[in-house]
Amino acid sequence: MKLKYLNQIEQATGPGRMELFRFGTAMLFIVAIMVVSSGMMPDNSNGVLLVAAAVIGGYMALNIGANDVANNVGPAVGSKALTIFWAIIIAAIFESAGAIIAGGDVVSTVKKGIIDPALIGDSDQFIWLMMGALLAASIWLNLATYVGAPVSTTHSIVGGVLGAGIAAGGVGVADWGQLATIASSWVISPVIGGFIAALTLYIIKRTITYQSDKLAAAARMVPFFMAIMGWAFSTYLILKGLKQIIKLDFITAALIGLLIAGVIYLISKILIAKRCTELENDKTSVSSLFTIPLIFSAALLSFAHGANDVANAVGPLAAINDAVFTATITSKAEIPLWVMLIGAVGISLGLALYGPKLIRVVGSEITELNQMRAFCVALAAAVTVIIASQLGLPVSSTHVAVGAVFGVGFLREAIKSNYMTIVEDIRMHHAQNDDGGAVLEQFLLEFEGADFDRKDQMIKTLKQNSMAAGLSKAERKKLRKQHKKQLVRRSAVYKIAAAWVITVPASGILAAIFYFTIKGMMI
Repeated sequence: MKLKYLNQIEQATGPGRMELFRFGTAMLFIVAIMVVSSGMMPDNSNGVLLVAAAVIGGYMALNIGANDVANNVGPAVGSKALTIFWAIIIAAIFESAGAIIAGGDVVSTVKKGIIDPALIGDSDQFIWLMMGALLAASIWLNLATYVGAPVSTTHSIVGGVLGAGIAAGGVGVADWGQLATIASSWVISPVIGGFIAALTLYIIKRTITYQSDKLAAAARMVPFFMAIMGWAFSTYLILKGLKQIIKLDFITAALIGLLIAGVIYLISKILIAKRCTELENDKTSVSSLFTIPLIFSAALLSFAHGANDVANAVGPLAAINDAVFTATITSKAEIPLWVMLIGAVGISLGLALYGPKLIRVVGSEITELNQMRAFCVALAAAVTVIIASQLGLPVSSTHVAVGAVFGVGFLREAIKSNYMTIVEDIRMHHAQNDDGGAVLEQFLLEFEGADFDRKDQMIKTLKQNSMAAGLSKAERKKLRKQHKKQLVRRSAVYKIAAAWVITVPASGILAAIFYFTIKGMMI
């Protein structure tokens, strides 16, 4: 056989070998969990259930890493501030650190209090309920990752607990008021995240990139934006990421964050001023100034995510472990070290093996991100969680981050559409007035290089002359529709929105099925 055919065969089988490697590595992790958990088995009939629950918990952790962590590093990768390799390394380290250092010693056995454990018959039913919920949430996350839809792991486990809880204790076991509040976050989270990200991007454009001397504006404004990010992330980490280590109120956390922001402002002002002397006066250079903050944001978001969302994987497992050993149902359960390690290692491993797909979706397949836009997404994620927590609004970090990406994309789309309409109006005006191509190109060149206020004045003058030349409002509207460019992929919008809406009911139905299956097997 010719060498070129051998090379073609090797290239064709490459993806299959990589998939086999991923699957094999994941299975080794599951086997390791079986070995470790079997050494923790109590001397009763539920010992085997503990091993099975540990395996499912590990499977859940893998899926959290594959799906949810992409929100933290996707924008940095999409903007090319980080390569996907280094993004995975940074996220894995900080996710594990957040889970182990700040994940807490105690976790709520029933996430968000959506069902009343007192209405569950006995500890055996509670164990079956939590196993069904954990398995359902894991499978739903796996399916969502397969189709490339970033979904909320919190909503997945909420749906699982709800479905299995209703199957075990009836409709009355659920707290429907709490459920309604959680459902409201489907709209609240992406809208707030999208609005803050779009507003931040618009302010950056207005104060920096729309100025004629962009570097001077950047030297003045970028340290201010970095200080805001420093305040947001330090406050966010104190309130959310470190709450298991030290519990502070919002005012104290915000004041500490303000001190940190002041230090960041002073340091970045010196560094940015020096950096600006080496750059060209264009948008690309300005965008590159946001690279370092993006790398820090990816690490800090991953730490906070590991501290908070590891409970989605190990919370039900900790509840099962407690019920197996004590034969009681409690609202809080201690997290043994081996359970926490399953969550921390599983999330990191899931990210490394299957995370790149969702990282690409969040980072580049919804809209094109550069460092400046990705900075707005990361800042919006931290600020939204702070605002929501103080207002008592339930938000999903996944919905916030993806909503922020959508917000940036839709703002770009609106700006691009408006800009192209203006340019076409300019061309129409010069064509009707027979000014000639040289005059037109000179006007466009001046318009492109003008700052925001000068552009506004040029547009007003153009509109007056164009109206005198007979360019009607209807013609302008037609031009606007004709030249609108969609910079946000509508297929991604519809797919992700649909996945968000059906997450709770889908995982709930699956959990009810699994609960009855496990109950039938055990009885």
